[in-house]
Amino acid sequence: MSKFIYKDNILFCENVAVTDIVKEVGTPAYVYSKKTLLDNFESYSNAFEKNDGLVCFSVKSLSNISVLRLLKYKGSGFDIVSGGELERVLAAGVDPKKIIFTGIAKSNEEIIQGIRKNILSFNIESEAEMLRIEKLATDENKIVDVAIRFNPEIDSGGHEYIKTGRKKDKFGVLLEGVINLSKYILSSSSLNLIGLSCHIGSQIFELNDFEESAKYIKKLAKEINKLGIELKFLDVGGGLGISYNDSNFPSPSNLIKDLENILSDRNEKIILEPGRSISGDAGILLTSVEYVKDDYLIIDAGMNDLIRPALYDAKHQIINVEKNKVPAKEWTIVGPICESSDVMAKNYSLGASGGSILAIKTTGAYGHVMSSNYNSRRKPPEILVDDDKFEIIRKRETYEDLIRHEVNLGS
Repeated sequence: MSKFIYKDNILFCENVAVTDIVKEVGTPAYVYSKKTLLDNFESYSNAFEKNDGLVCFSVKSLSNISVLRLLKYKGSGFDIVSGGELERVLAAGVDPKKIIFTGIAKSNEEIIQGIRKNILSFNIESEAEMLRIEKLATDENKIVDVAIRFNPEIDSGGHEYIKTGRKKDKFGVLLEGVINLSKYILSSSSLNLIGLSCHIGSQIFELNDFEESAKYIKKLAKEINKLGIELKFLDVGGGLGISYNDSNFPSPSNLIKDLENILSDRNEKIILEPGRSISGDAGILLTSVEYVKDDYLIIDAGMNDLIRPALYDAKHQIINVEKNKVPAKEWTIVGPICESSDVMAKNYSLGASGGSILAIKTTGAYGHVMSSNYNSRRKPPEILVDDDKFEIIRKRETYEDLIRHEVNLGS
């Protein structure tokens, strides 16, 4: 159940009026519901019945350290894709043995960083990466645990840019290469194969696609067992879709039930990597209407704050935080950035006027993490609401922050 609801025609996050947040921090600003985050996480973690599963939150979806710490306390593992994300989760106090490192372009620095921190696993995505990890492990005099991320050649997910499991996509090892890599790792004195991993995309709303992935991973695990290798986990990735417009998607419990049924004869731990389905509907982006011009609502949040509409043609619900205050009409809602693509919505029915505060819904995932300083605009703050209290968990950038790392030659 959403924790963003109207009370007496004012939008609340849990038991805090968002208008009170705006009075203190201004706009644009990201606001997250702690209860929604934790409820969403527990919809996964509490669903395992037959298997000792591990939910590895996808840090790329929402990487604020305070959020990561909340999930850590609930027993979450973490899926990371960079050295920066590794530093974030470690700063949040996460056990390194609950960290899996994915990503196709791990640098020497990042691999050494992960080796020295003794993370759970590197999910290998190519032969070249495997050889690099082996060399660096040898240099560090370590035996490093790895998993092979394979490409199941399944066309699934929403927008073209978030499909990851097709043969033409850049991710993972093709099926025919998995056994050869497994044989090599078996012969290596510096690598230890402990898992298999796959990820087929994002915004997936057909459980059949996950079921096919699970069948592939089960078949491959059996083949690897024939080599004398016992695996510790099977990572079926993330990607379960969420609603941006009140449509229905399968629940985490339905997903986990299906996976446990398919993998019922396996002893490995099941790992999942959800991101959007935990953080997405836990956040909103608050923004003010600066000007009204013809049929345009010109707001102070732009594609630098929320790039999804411009990048993916994503459709987010937009509401006035004061309900029924202004009659609805159709608007094109645009941001301040000097790009014609800086459009949040077209032909959108909304009651709003100059000075209105709007909430762009379902922006907890891939919102602030994809923000930028384009047009030298400051990144917005992040606010965490806990029942009737709220805290600033990231300050709004200052103009000094914008130029802090630049060198003013000749000054």
